[in-house]
Amino acid sequence: SAIKYFSQGINTYPLDARFYRHRGHRLITNRCFGRAINDLKKASSISNNKPNEIEPDGLPNTQNIPTSTLKGNIYYHLGLAYYFESQLKEAMLAFEKCIEFSKNNDSFVAAANWLYIIYYQLNMINKADKLLTKIDNQMNLIENHSYLSILNLYKNSTRLLDIEKKIFKRESLNNITVAFGLGNFYLLHGETEKACKIHKLITNSNQWSSFAYIGAEVMLKKLSNIN
Repeated sequence: SAIKYFSQGINTYPLDARFYRHRGHRLITNRCFGRAINDLKKASSISNNKPNEIEPDGLPNTQNIPTSTLKGNIYYHLGLAYYFESQLKEAMLAFEKCIEFSKNNDSFVAAANWLYIIYYQLNMINKADKLLTKIDNQMNLIENHSYLSILNLYKNSTRLLDIEKKIFKRESLNNITVAFGLGNFYLLHGETEKACKIHKLITNSNQWSSFAYIGAEVMLKKLSNIN
């Protein structure tokens, strides 16, 4: 498995943050959030005093321009692992760090997408609103259009019915990122039943390794503990 190969890399190159960062990502996919946090914290401490570097994409985008950096990705995945573990304050700090390393709109909207929900859940509504002021429909993006759609929905819900129709017709369930954003929109507005319905649709899809799928799983577990 990938985890085994990254572990071999760590044994051979214990001071290379990339192995911890990538093993951390795979541990999140395998729902081992605590272990992922340890790896990603280790990656951040190793890379701390070193210059940042562009991270090549596993799947190059249409323009073949990598949009993320090693440090940005370490904090992005650390934020996710904390968020999935319900450690919201730590998740917030990690995503704020990630935004500091965002040198382009693609990496900014990806981090802002998670940070907005976290601010909201921590009742930091002013911070959430302030984050949205930086979102603009004219933003030039290479690949993270789904995140921009969600942030625009949080900003102005006029396209709500449009997005909802597509999701319930299953047209855009190949894009579960947007479905997850819609589910969160409902949660933030107190419409728990609608949120559950969408999160259940997501977890019935075949996209087990997607962060939106994991997020929907975590949300459904939380909601079932509340009820």
